[in-house]
Amino acid sequence: MAILSRRTLRDFWSPTRGRERSDPGRERAQRPLEAWYDAARHEDWSNSAEVRAFDGSASFVGDRVVFNIGGNKYRLVVFIAYRVRTVFVKWVGTHEEYDQIDVEEV
Repeated sequence: MAILSRRTLRDFWSPTRGRERSDPGRERAQRPLEAWYDAARHEDWSNSAEVRAFDGSASFVGDRVVFNIGGNKYRLVVFIAYRVRTVFVKWVGTHEEYDQIDVEEV
């Protein structure tokens, strides 16, 4: 799968990108997010059943897919364009931040 955009993931864990101050909790997200990215880019999903086979805990909310990352410490919201085999990263955050958003609006 093509994954757009890795920068959104890097901005989340980077101590200087996208935030005014460093947050060690976010920096700890780097390895699990990179692991998800590396695994997902080698997939070839054509439907939600294949996504579920990749990650049985993936949730489907409207046209979004929510992945639990790092032992459910982080959430990753994506849109998958199955026909063109592309994953669009829409949002990444902590589990607590996820509770504050409308998944279908990000």
